[in-house]
Amino acid sequence: MHISNLGLIDSVVVKPPVHPTYDLKGVIQLALSEDAGDKGDVTCLATIPTEMEVKAYFLAKDDGIVAGIALAEMIFNEVDPTLKVEWFRKDGDNVVRGLKFGKVHGRAHSIVVAKRVVLNFMQRMSGIATLTKAMADTAHPACILKTRKTAPAFRLVDKWAVLIGGGQNHRMGLFDMVMIKYNHISIAGGVSNVNRYS
Repeated sequence: MHISNLGLIDSVVVKPPVHPTYDLKGVIQLALSEDAGDKGDVTCLATIPTEMEVKAYFLAKDDGIVAGIALAEMIFNEVDPTLKVEWFRKDGDNVVRGLKFGKVHGRAHSIVVAKRVVLNFMQRMSGIATLTKAMADTAHPACILKTRKTAPAFRLVDKWAVLIGGGQNHRMGLFDMVMIKYNHISIAGGVSNVNRYS
């Protein structure tokens, strides 16, 4: 995954972890397609003039750590590059319930199509970042490490949220670090046999 291919700018506070095959743009497109199908928002098409422009605000529904701002920008850009997004906070900042921490302006149809996908990612990432921050603060000076136990297809996004919350990533997958676990020992026939095959 190359950040430059995703439209990320150098000002991203916490860059996503590196993964050799993860296609973040593909995940964004899949999420948008899952929600809008091949028609877009049919209710919007039936009720709102196509060229109508609106302004929408991001409002914190609870106290916590905001995460997913950089990803939200990628999603808005994927839906409609003419949308103008402005943030009053950055990934990793504390937010309090009721705080307006960003806004988007542009075509109503585009904002509505992007909105739910943006909010779903941001809510998930903010929840992970908030819990990670609480655990990291409690565990200090020890480090909180994120394992591979993530929702399928969300690994990079989940691990990115951990970084934003102050944790660290252990390994991205089976490919980037040797880690002998009980299943390897059991299959090999015991600890003494594990070394025989390396």
